[in-house]
Amino acid sequence: MLVIDDEKDIRIALRRVLEYEGYNVFEADAGQAGLDRIAEGDLDAVLLDIKMPGMDGMEVLRRVTESDPDLPVIMVSGHADIKIAVEATRIGAFEFFEKPPDRDRMLLTVRNAVQRGRLNDEKVSLEQTLTKGFRLMGESPAIAEIVRTIETIGPSQARVLITGENGVGKGIVARAIHKASTRAEGRFVEVCCAAIPDDLIESELLGHEKGAFTGAAARRPGRFELADGGTIFLDEIGDMSARVQAKVLRVIEEGEFERVGGTETVKVDVRLIAATNKDLKALIAGGDFREDLYYRLNVVPLHIPPLRQRKEDIPVLAEFFLGVYCDIYGLKTKTMDKRLLEELSAHAWPGNVRELRNIMERMVITSRSDELKADDLPPLGEGLSVGGDVWEDARTYEEFKGLSEKRFLEKKLAENKWNISKTAKILDMQRSNLYKKMQKLSITPPEKA
Repeated sequence: MLVIDDEKDIRIALRRVLEYEGYNVFEADAGQAGLDRIAEGDLDAVLLDIKMPGMDGMEVLRRVTESDPDLPVIMVSGHADIKIAVEATRIGAFEFFEKPPDRDRMLLTVRNAVQRGRLNDEKVSLEQTLTKGFRLMGESPAIAEIVRTIETIGPSQARVLITGENGVGKGIVARAIHKASTRAEGRFVEVCCAAIPDDLIESELLGHEKGAFTGAAARRPGRFELADGGTIFLDEIGDMSARVQAKVLRVIEEGEFERVGGTETVKVDVRLIAATNKDLKALIAGGDFREDLYYRLNVVPLHIPPLRQRKEDIPVLAEFFLGVYCDIYGLKTKTMDKRLLEELSAHAWPGNVRELRNIMERMVITSRSDELKADDLPPLGEGLSVGGDVWEDARTYEEFKGLSEKRFLEKKLAENKWNISKTAKILDMQRSNLYKKMQKLSITPPEKA
């Protein structure tokens, strides 16, 4: 991420906000200095001021769009002018903000810009990896059935609701459906409903007109418009607010909507795939999800079982990730010994495929041998970040407690080969209480899958 601004205080303020969010930030205090840094490469996006001495931001933008048209440039100006905003958008600016920019909206825009830049840079290899990854990700009957279902429903226009725990690969399945469809040449637009604040998601999905709110200096299309002729994937749809649910329902039923702040009706032709790790029927019963929206989304239900219920997929996945990360880090292809595969297969994987992926990457990086052995395996379940990204998955304190408790119990049960009596004794709790906890937290022994 590069910030180009002649005002030092502005650069420092933007840098602090972006670095707090985990971005690696570079600075340039003039237009030419910014172009010189851009020429070095390795940037995901640029935040660019307009009014600067010497070469102004508009000239920098023109040169960037000529030399590196796939690099997203976000314009930031303290001198708001609609004509300038429109011109910047015409030249190729990703977005235009007035100073000081709204923090949440700016971060969301930066995240979208970075995502688009990375997708542009890696589009071909990403699609190949995803396709190959899906085909290699299982030999279990469950995965075979999912593949057959995708082959059957792919060419149709049917809406699909994908369910499953965090980390099972719902996004990969959604992409596979898109690739198998008649819309494969169209866009696949992904929206994580849980990652976008409630006050911004309507604008993200439907777009907005200039002047719709502070900082809306120009019209911006939403994700539904961008997906016109293709597929839109609404991940974590159970986190969508009731107001936005109603808007989505209208798009599904009528294929049209109005942008935020606008009166013009926009018509779109999109295929909708949704996914959730939540029990939508329970949300409906609690008044948190619309029943009519649920039935419109759930035309074709597709459930992805957790990894602990398809143990035969673990060696296949491990081999796949081993090859991927050896390629990424430029290493000679490594192998795995029999005992390591046995250890991997015995683990319950509460974090599912995501957890296995993280473990394989870690071993590829840390092992100095051409063969990975059981001794290279870090303690499985150590640290909440390894145990399925609980910090990321939990959105409330209660969810965090529930996820932490579930993963702790799954780890202990797996360590004791799912012997309930033995586990209860080690945990110093009554056997009946452990059963109740397992029922409450939906903990299922692998053999009962």
